[in-house]
Amino acid sequence: METTTKNILVAPLNWGLGHATRCIPIIRELQKNGFTVIIASDGAALHMLQKEFPQLLSLELPSYDIEYAQNEDDFKWTLIKNSPKMIAAIFTEKKIVKKWLTEFNIQGIISDNRLGVHNKKVPSVIITHQLNVLSGDTTWISSKLHQHFIKKFTECWVPDIEEKPNLTGKLGHLKDKKLRVKYIGPLSRLEKKELKPLYDLMIILSGPEPQRTILEQKLKKEIRSFKGKIVFVKGIIEPEQKKEKSRNVLFYNYMTSEELERTFNKSKMVLCRSGYTTVMDLAKLKKMAFFIPTPGQFEQEYLAKKLKRDGFVPFATQDDFVIENLLEVGLYKGLPQLRKDVDWAALLMLFERE
Repeated sequence: METTTKNILVAPLNWGLGHATRCIPIIRELQKNGFTVIIASDGAALHMLQKEFPQLLSLELPSYDIEYAQNEDDFKWTLIKNSPKMIAAIFTEKKIVKKWLTEFNIQGIISDNRLGVHNKKVPSVIITHQLNVLSGDTTWISSKLHQHFIKKFTECWVPDIEEKPNLTGKLGHLKDKKLRVKYIGPLSRLEKKELKPLYDLMIILSGPEPQRTILEQKLKKEIRSFKGKIVFVKGIIEPEQKKEKSRNVLFYNYMTSEELERTFNKSKMVLCRSGYTTVMDLAKLKKMAFFIPTPGQFEQEYLAKKLKRDGFVPFATQDDFVIENLLEVGLYKGLPQLRKDVDWAALLMLFERE
């Protein structure tokens, strides 16, 4: 019996919400090109995609159960401590995916940084902007290990452009061309719209606890002396959306993609983490921004430094940030809009093989 549906499994890592949100444009493109998408993840990433695509079948994968370093000194120790749990989760994922292949008639896989979600029987793609994984003195080990897993996939899609200026720098570009890498251009679920400015500052928090809460508490104190209108998105996914107004600040626990798009477009300036998904969104929306990287996350610290050095966006560490730092924003160019017209039909031909 011939099946007409082409089922593609899309599985983002649950590490902050970035991996899940950048899968949204990919899910939309798959649907436009006649594929049926099955979502798989765990925790907040899974809940967010279920809210975004309530009509799609969603499956649960084991959690990588990653603990986050409180600070830079703990990073390597936390990495070593997490490794056995992560490797166990990767092997469990492989077994589950093998079972799902027949159970759900899966004909292709797109994994965003889930290293065990692939199978030799079907074309398997990994999406990552980290061909090199920065971890201080252990960068060479973490990068080699990551590249070892990437090689197990049919293709590796990097959401950036190959030439300079680009957004990822050494994270997404290797001198050694052994990996089957395709640069697909920055991915964002958001569109630029010409809307009348409503907010002078948009604050959007994301990422792991306890650092999300620490930054929220710090910023609540700092913004007391800010004169303009502020919209503050805490980045807490809860069953119901909550909003509250306090003087010149409108607080939200979370926003849907649609609300975020509208709010970004209505804000003059954005204060946020320097996670790569946020960087891609801001580039697409041509927004002026200020970054506070998550302490102990080498990748965010590297991106913030690189983008400041390139003259695009200023940053400060979480400990050092004061509200007056926002005056620096006007001295920078803002992120470049890196246009890369992706031929999605050609890219997705990978899954058309019989």
